[in-house]
Amino acid sequence: MGDARVEFYTGDRLLGRPVAAQDRRTFRMKLDGVRLGPVTGLKALAGGRRLDESGARPAPDARRAAEAAKPAAPLPANPVDPGVPGKYRTVSGEYALKSVRLPGFSAPVEMRAAVVSPAGAPGRRPLALFLHGRHYTCFNAKGDQGMSWPCEAGTRPVPSHRGYLRDQKLLASQGYVTVSISANGINGQDDAADDGGAQARSSLVRLHLARWADWATHRSAAPAAVRAAPPADMSRVLLVGHSRGGEGVNRAALDSLSRPPADQDGYRGPVRWRIRGTVLIGPTVFGQNPVPDVPSMTVLPGCDGDVSDLQGQIYVDGTRGVSRGAALHSAVYMVGANHNFFNSEWTPGQAEAPADDDFWDDDTPDPVCSPGKKARLTATSQQRAGATYIAAAARLFVAGDDRVRPLLDGSDRRAPSAGPARVLTHAVGGKRTPAFLPDTSTAVTGGRVCAQVDTDPGRACLPPEGDAVSPHFAMWETPREPGRHAVAMRWSKPGGAVRIRPARPVSVAGADSLALRVIVPPNTTGTRLDIAVTDAAGRRAALGGVRIDGLPGSDRTASYWGREIRVPLSASVRSKVDLRHVKSLELTPRSGSGRAWLVDAWGWRPGTPAVRAASLPRVDIGHLKVSEGDSGVRTYRVPVRVSGHGSGRVRLFVSDPGRAEPGYRTVTVRPGSHDIDVPVEVRGNTRFGYDITHSVFVKAVRGAVVGSHLGGLTVQNDDPMPTIEVKPVADRVTEGQSLRWRVSLSAVADVDIDSAGFEIQPVGAGPELSTLDVDRTWLRETFDESPDPARPLSKVSEPSFLPAFVPAGKLSTEVAVPTVRDGLKEPEESLRMQLMTYDDSWEPQEGPVFTGTVRDAP
Repeated sequence: MGDARVEFYTGDRLLGRPVAAQDRRTFRMKLDGVRLGPVTGLKALAGGRRLDESGARPAPDARRAAEAAKPAAPLPANPVDPGVPGKYRTVSGEYALKSVRLPGFSAPVEMRAAVVSPAGAPGRRPLALFLHGRHYTCFNAKGDQGMSWPCEAGTRPVPSHRGYLRDQKLLASQGYVTVSISANGINGQDDAADDGGAQARSSLVRLHLARWADWATHRSAAPAAVRAAPPADMSRVLLVGHSRGGEGVNRAALDSLSRPPADQDGYRGPVRWRIRGTVLIGPTVFGQNPVPDVPSMTVLPGCDGDVSDLQGQIYVDGTRGVSRGAALHSAVYMVGANHNFFNSEWTPGQAEAPADDDFWDDDTPDPVCSPGKKARLTATSQQRAGATYIAAAARLFVAGDDRVRPLLDGSDRRAPSAGPARVLTHAVGGKRTPAFLPDTSTAVTGGRVCAQVDTDPGRACLPPEGDAVSPHFAMWETPREPGRHAVAMRWSKPGGAVRIRPARPVSVAGADSLALRVIVPPNTTGTRLDIAVTDAAGRRAALGGVRIDGLPGSDRTASYWGREIRVPLSASVRSKVDLRHVKSLELTPRSGSGRAWLVDAWGWRPGTPAVRAASLPRVDIGHLKVSEGDSGVRTYRVPVRVSGHGSGRVRLFVSDPGRAEPGYRTVTVRPGSHDIDVPVEVRGNTRFGYDITHSVFVKAVRGAVVGSHLGGLTVQNDDPMPTIEVKPVADRVTEGQSLRWRVSLSAVADVDIDSAGFEIQPVGAGPELSTLDVDRTWLRETFDESPDPARPLSKVSEPSFLPAFVPAGKLSTEVAVPTVRDGLKEPEESLRMQLMTYDDSWEPQEGPVFTGTVRDAP
């Protein structure tokens, strides 16, 4: 209803149905990696390919991409390698508990998990919990897969939770108790959740943590696999989430600090654990609501064909300025890694159920990511690197070993255990102090402040249409988003300085270096920048020169990613300028690609500070559904809950169905207040229409956190769809004339009625009207087919469907089949069509059959 039928794929996985315009927001959540923005900024991806690709930009030169994909000189090895197995032997087992019910889900969700623990480890041991992402839930012996829950007869659950055994065994050998939980029951039911199932996954994680807290003190009540493990130290918990599991454990970390609304939460008990850090592997971030006060490491797979734009970068960038900034948030860009292979149960040749390589490929091999290319990692290499960096995060966040920090914070060190993987990192937080964070108050000469998300090419950092994709500029719920900026630089010859001046001087007096995150185009080498600062007194000091090379990339990757570069704030610099009052930053190109973007710049010091979560207000947007009624005007308010402590600022977006893009405002929120008030007027009538949703979404700006980011008010149509009647207007014609039928409604509707049409069927006897008997232009516009070779109209496509479209406010329309005079002597030819209508669930309903006859012209 409202749009043509569309189908979306990720890898070779299909979940498609007709999508109404009003339903696209819900459908955006259907697959782990398909990210659909609002209608005005539709960007559908499938296995790394945009389905609405305009083709306006040529693909990057394949030779350049292949050159950039060649192995780079290895980074210096870090003195401590977290990927080396520890001293403990490991033991494995599983447990299955009674299923649980979660709000909004009709079927219970399983409580099943795989446990790997260290044998003989003394005392209480830290706990690492793994959560897989959205994948097929069920399969059968023939290799068929499905998304039902519970699994249908003859099928069994996909054991996605067993896909991290390599990671679990490495951590267990180092003294961690590990558990990987199953979430098929959520995957099979989260398609209608506004948040893609993040709250449900958080509930499931915390339900398991509550059981582990029980078992830590009541050992006799624990399952055998848990009794075989040392008691868990619930004050030292690491959460590891893959894909939508990443968004789920991020929400679980938030919900452990700030309770969610009770009616949305599946866990009601006390919090008896402390989350020390999260690991997010190729995560979705529909909510763009990272937890600012819990350290995180986000793995960005360079050949991810499932999660669009490597949107997980927002778990780093989205924490800037929100809270105290002490928690380290690291981005780990893994060149050549795809989305699926971090889970062995999603990896061909390793999985029990059917599995695939999610990176989309076609007849033209990708120079970077096609299997066998130099940059592309094998499944084993990818899994080895993934395990190493998960262990690095555990060692830094949970064990507090600062010696592994250089592997995660942009210090250009490598872990030998990661093997051939080329891994690059940068970070925010830790001991960084903010210096140059571009916004609309930033003055720039020689370049420009650009918008990270904007439909206007004149304002956008990268063209909104085309193949230049940056994880830093991942789109959210709106095609234009305030508050997200960078500095764009362009030069045709070296020497022109770009000067960046914030609204007021900044201090980097306590820093050892100035750390900048700079993007250069993929496949470029040798971009050199000289960096200098000027203080408030006008004194200038050169900090040094840097070289930045682009990442390997193609038109199917998101490779415009910020490299962290550092220049020392030496004693010589300190003697020339007052680092307490730095007025401007100067970047002077000396060579390179001619384009670069400054994401931000920070004062940097080594070390990992202790993290203490701030007490912040939390905002959750609810969703209200009301009937339109038959008359009158009523005012409803979108449900909003503000909890926690203190006050903070959020940016509120309100989407009006009649407006091209949402309006927004910045709001100060306090618990118990009504600072967020979104009234919606509902006018009743007796005409059929579709449900109308007024969406509201919110993002933290400063001093606040967001739980349920998306909600609103849905006005439900309560009037029946008009009945449809079809009468022939001209069903016996001479060639050159049009066969015509009138499609009439029993009453006018407020919306276009396109839920009816005719399925062309083979005629029972005699010649059938062919593609050469109808108008060529009509055939192209209706079926996108050529008349040659000649074939019956019922065979033009499968099925051959002739739509009927009644505009809003109209009672009828005509469906015509224009024929042509061919000058041949031939018998009468026929067309046979069956009326097909679709109900609210888009299930087809068969109607009467109509026949048209065409005879030769005199």
